[in-house]
Amino acid sequence: MNRGGQGTVDAGTADVTTTANTRATAGYWAGAARLTVRLLLAAVLAYAGLVKIGDLTEAGRTVALYRIVPDDSAQLVGGVLPFVEVALALLLVAGLATRAAATGAAVLLVVYGAAIASVWARGMSIDCGCFGSGGTLSGGAARGYALDIARDLLLLGAAALLIRNPRTPYALDSWVLDPKER
Repeated sequence: MNRGGQGTVDAGTADVTTTANTRATAGYWAGAARLTVRLLLAAVLAYAGLVKIGDLTEAGRTVALYRIVPDDSAQLVGGVLPFVEVALALLLVAGLATRAAATGAAVLLVVYGAAIASVWARGMSIDCGCFGSGGTLSGGAARGYALDIARDLLLLGAAALLIRNPRTPYALDSWVLDPKER
């Protein structure tokens, strides 16, 4: 016999508690995964941009090798892209405007993937210049364009995850946005 309501828990309360604990654990891991994706994408963009900022002339020459934009525009594009990559990386690290930064990263990744596919389809043999100076490969050396495109698609998936659900732990977005936007 139970006196004063102590000592027993009915099955309904236990189920609710178990369900709440399961949801909390799943929410924790989902948040941790989104945080990891956000920081990974930021690290890749930061590294790619910072390496290219070291030699903007070479970055322009690399863009020109793709033969997609005129040579004079290639220098401008090569000079601007590294700063865009670093700016997006900083936003992602801070978790500020995460959806917008992830969208910007996704646009860049689609453009990069299309440019690499274009070079591949045209039978050109160049180093993509994704993480520093690119150039023409000598002596008919084969380039692993499939790996470059696969990498960009993987990173595009990471960006898509953040576009769909940009709220992550340790993000400035949680302090800046209205509670109803969180």
